[in-house]
Amino acid sequence: MTGTETETQTQDTHEPNYDEAFDVIVVGAGLAGSAAAVTMAKRGLEVLLIERGSSPGAKNVFGGVLYTPTIRELVDFESAPLERYVAEKRFSMLSHDDETALSLRPGEWNHDPHNDSYTVLRGEFDEWFAQQAVEAGATLVTETTVTGLVRDGPQIVGVETDRPDGTIRAPYVVLAEGGNSLVSEGADLKDTESRENVAVAVKEVLEFPERDGVIEDRFRLVGDAGVAYQYFGEGAVGDAFGGGFIYTNADTISVGAAYRLEDAATQKQSPEETLNLFKTHPAVAPLVRDARTVEYSAKTIPEGGAESIPDLVHDGAVIVGDAAGLVLNNGVHLEGTNMAVESGYHAGRAIATATERGRRDADVLGAYPADLEQSFVVQNLQRYAWMQEAVEADRDLLFEALPRAFADASTEYFRMDRQPKESHAENAKRTVLDALGGWTGAAKLALRYRKVVT
Repeated sequence: MTGTETETQTQDTHEPNYDEAFDVIVVGAGLAGSAAAVTMAKRGLEVLLIERGSSPGAKNVFGGVLYTPTIRELVDFESAPLERYVAEKRFSMLSHDDETALSLRPGEWNHDPHNDSYTVLRGEFDEWFAQQAVEAGATLVTETTVTGLVRDGPQIVGVETDRPDGTIRAPYVVLAEGGNSLVSEGADLKDTESRENVAVAVKEVLEFPERDGVIEDRFRLVGDAGVAYQYFGEGAVGDAFGGGFIYTNADTISVGAAYRLEDAATQKQSPEETLNLFKTHPAVAPLVRDARTVEYSAKTIPEGGAESIPDLVHDGAVIVGDAAGLVLNNGVHLEGTNMAVESGYHAGRAIATATERGRRDADVLGAYPADLEQSFVVQNLQRYAWMQEAVEADRDLLFEALPRAFADASTEYFRMDRQPKESHAENAKRTVLDALGGWTGAAKLALRYRKVVT
């Protein structure tokens, strides 16, 4: 059977037998898996792409922005199902009832390719992206769960599935199963991440019934422009370490919160309660007023950074995307989609080269992590490896004291009374400095976080 045959084409008379029919099996039809499948199919490999959901993207939870430089190079991007391009980024510090915000609207973002930053609905986009792999020659199988790996000694030679003839063998396996990587962990290819290095994220998709133009009006948008709002501080996620977000889609908005799993356990903050409190904040409530929920979802996000990346190559298998911990979340940069695609691309290239050389060992597949280390993926993770620990150490200052101080300082600085402006400015400065621990504390904080901008 060729890779261009779909499952529906072979199921007319009997359950298809995929054993030994393919060069490579990709577990998971998310961004990383489809990127790997596209890359390998274009190099002439017979690729089986296995997805446990009813369709690609059906099981994926996503509340952010899709970054598209690599996707644009892999496939014809003109037909991609995009919602809006990101025309504005907004960073807000929230106390219990105050907001201090910085908004960025560079004019360049309004022109193609819009900084390669778009909001999407993963159910639609992932299905489209997987279809690009099918059109390149891959075979997509849905509603199939991979339950384990097949070994011949140390060599990984296939997967076990929940299908009647569950064993499928192939020379290579790409594990693109996402952050909840039960297959990789069950096969001892990676350790289970600690709670300190995992975030829990909850998201609602909201719509505004019978109100055409409400999204454009509330977020000051024209045409296909959209926004990405990020919120920090106790007004966003209470006493937890994390933040909230709002992203605009074409006819809906995505609203959510993400915070450490450790805090969810120790602070006894349920995701649903945290999100509901965030939505009632005075800075957020007007944006979601009169909206109704059309989708609710939750997921875990790996946040261990560079130090938590597992061994990416094994004899006959590679790990990509969220399963490899390739997520950057430092408060300023929230990235994962671009890293997933980039890792799938490099993994696909390495397997295609290994196939040409007739080898399946980890040494020849080592081109994948070597190339990934030279890419923006690992370089960015390494650059900000220090930040998670620093933010945790400063969490009371960054998420509680500073949001309150900035709100109080803003109130004081712009206070209208019969006092001179100079006195208000001095009082505002003193408020912030007191929170920072004086000029010495401010200098130490600036020194700790200088790498963010240098």
